[in-house]
Amino acid sequence: MNWREHWPAALRAWGRFTKVHDPMWCATTAEANKAGLTSSFAMFRLDDRTVVLDVQAATELGLSDFPVEVMAHEIGHHVLCPADLADHARLLGRVRQGLPNLEQHAPLVANLYADMLINDRLQRSRGLRMAQVYERLADPDSTPLWTFFMRIFEILWSVPSGTLTRKEIDSSMDGDAQLGAKLARVYATDWQRGAGGFAALCYRYLAEQAEGDFAQARRRVCVGVVGDGVPVPGLTGMDTEPITHPALDPRVNDFAPEQAPTENPLQGAGQYREPFEYGQILRQLGLSVSDEDAAARYYRERAAPHLVRFPVKTRPLSSEPLPEGHTAWDIGEPIETVDWVATALRSPVVVPGMTTMQRLIGRTEADESDRRPVDLDLYVDSSGSMPNPRQTVSYLTLAGAILALSALRVGARVQATLWSGTDEFLMTDGFVRDETAVMHVLTGYFGSYTAFPIHILRKTYLERERAEPTHIVVISDDGVDTMVQAADELGRPGAEIAAAALAAAGAGGTLVLNLWSDEVEERIRSITPGWDVSRVTDWQQLIDFAAAFSRRQYERSRS
Repeated sequence: MNWREHWPAALRAWGRFTKVHDPMWCATTAEANKAGLTSSFAMFRLDDRTVVLDVQAATELGLSDFPVEVMAHEIGHHVLCPADLADHARLLGRVRQGLPNLEQHAPLVANLYADMLINDRLQRSRGLRMAQVYERLADPDSTPLWTFFMRIFEILWSVPSGTLTRKEIDSSMDGDAQLGAKLARVYATDWQRGAGGFAALCYRYLAEQAEGDFAQARRRVCVGVVGDGVPVPGLTGMDTEPITHPALDPRVNDFAPEQAPTENPLQGAGQYREPFEYGQILRQLGLSVSDEDAAARYYRERAAPHLVRFPVKTRPLSSEPLPEGHTAWDIGEPIETVDWVATALRSPVVVPGMTTMQRLIGRTEADESDRRPVDLDLYVDSSGSMPNPRQTVSYLTLAGAILALSALRVGARVQATLWSGTDEFLMTDGFVRDETAVMHVLTGYFGSYTAFPIHILRKTYLERERAEPTHIVVISDDGVDTMVQAADELGRPGAEIAAAALAAAGAGGTLVLNLWSDEVEERIRSITPGWDVSRVTDWQQLIDFAAAFSRRQYERSRS
């Protein structure tokens, strides 16, 4: 079978103007595995919009007579569902909400749901032989999940029971399949909203199966793969619309009681996923990311709306004169502008307006270094009283990201230090312009006791000469008193080092502290003279502080 010659017909199934570049036809399963297709016979790669087909596996499944149907189905993932990475991520998020404690099966359920919508469109509206495709895929040893899925197609396409299914179907499964078929039609053009209900229908079949039983279903559905390093925007936000089981959904079940619209307390409240769930969804999308990389992506996205505006460079003229040559001096111009040396060199006889010369003076553009913003020296508390930023939202990390990324955006350098107990610190290699290095530090975690790394202040400002003005920011709580009440490893008092570092930094210092009482605030102010103490009473207030500080510190300096 020459699959290549059927590709134009597969494209036409979705319209004359559908454009997708030629697929990757893999003659053997081994070749398909090298292309990233490992658990199925076909897939649509969402990162580069490429159809990948394992011809050997498709032939073994008896699908060599259906090239148009197989390839048109894969194109449907580009045209209909999920169409792009952002929608795929939202689809996974909705499915996960419908699978509490079974979220690991979200990719399979999302793929079944998308396949159901695409196949129904191709069978009913395009006249393709999707029912015959699944008849070829019928398996007498099918699992309850696959039997339930096939029964939905039998209902959708009005084919006799047993055409696509090979197991006995009880009344409970048949009722679920009836709801699934109605859901497919009701939410055909609003498929994001229906995804959670479909997941709820699949829940009991997933719970009843052993992990090894899912291999059969995975081999019979197509998979979408996303390449490593692909950005997936909009994933930190959480879909707050509640999941409704189709049996309770009046749009699906005519006998469901009409529910008065109730206000969802989460709706529109700006809810966000936790970092651990964000990382899980990235991996279920197909990205191979570490906890560190996932956390860095999470806090970058959360910080983005609060960053300073991208700077607009101005070019003011310098007051420094720039000689640009000579021109004739004429009567009526200021006498003091005559260049008598140039006049004498031109002629020993001075004839006003004829031999007199004057110098042309221009101006140089300002050196950009004259307008360089102050550097940022950032210290973020990572003691046991602080959350692990890779598991739950850490507003300390988020505030640090807003400050650091804003500084980097306008051309400043950043030194970031994460600290906890004695000798427990992680820092960048001095002041850097490397965003990845800064985020690596900010998303780390120690969770130990509290001991400010006073020796870093000493080495940064007292043992070296800082030529560039720097602002020091410390994000902590009342544990910041270890900065001034303890001594360094050389026995030098912390208060003395902190005061000297503040003076040497040249652009001030700010202590951003979560303090529970006015008395504690007064005590901190009394032991840290010269420092600007900004108090918050809730960690979430750090976002407002960081955004306001960045605008005040950096927007004026470059735009």
